[in-house]
Amino acid sequence: MILAADNLTGANPVVAQALRDLAPKPLQELARRCVKGGARMLDLNPGYLSRRHEDRMAFLVEAVQEVTTLPLILDSPNPRVLARGLAVCRDKPILNAVTLEEEKIQEILPLAVAHQTEVVLLLLDEKSYPPPSLEGKVALAAELREQALAAGLTDEQLIFDPVLPNLRWPDAWPQVGAGLKTVRYLSSGDLFGIPARTIVGLSNLRSVLRDLYPVQVDITVLALLAGAGLSLALANVLDQTLRDQAQLIVQITGEFLR
Repeated sequence: MILAADNLTGANPVVAQALRDLAPKPLQELARRCVKGGARMLDLNPGYLSRRHEDRMAFLVEAVQEVTTLPLILDSPNPRVLARGLAVCRDKPILNAVTLEEEKIQEILPLAVAHQTEVVLLLLDEKSYPPPSLEGKVALAAELREQALAAGLTDEQLIFDPVLPNLRWPDAWPQVGAGLKTVRYLSSGDLFGIPARTIVGLSNLRSVLRDLYPVQVDITVLALLAGAGLSLALANVLDQTLRDQAQLIVQITGEFLR
């Protein structure tokens, strides 16, 4: 399992201000801290950008690339924003993400094909809702895979995100369970005949709820997912407790699953 830092996000006031001011240094300092914190990839998410500010993704990519060579994940629901970032990437990034929404299929998927990048298939239906059950998530994974392969990508370029819920959702814990089962099923190879890679956004769980739920919630869910064969976790690598436990989880599961 690989830890990817999700700290470089427009939801972070430091990042948001730096993007408004076109100030690279705060972004670069944050990137350096993430590298020091053990991140092996960096997720770059500038947040919502108006059309006249879509170039901020390119600015974010260029700023970060000046201080690290870690692989990048370009994270935006807007295909134009992803295209801006792709244009200045030195190495092929991962595009995050394609869902079953028509715009994503029609615009983000061809972008991934044109640049032959890896792409996250986010298990959201055409109305941007996550299926609540294992069966629904697996069916959606198969449909998105079919679309991606038909467009010109390969299985090796696909990464599936079962969508971790926010704990405010009324069915949050059943959704966590369904996500865990989905990761196990996809990584086993039983669905497609080959093991599929998976990714989750761990910070989704406690977003705006950190005063109500301790970091041990993230750690416990991460341990379960790692044991199920999770490939990539987007997480706050600057939380020392989470980081230390995550590194231990990686070490233990790496030995166990070897």
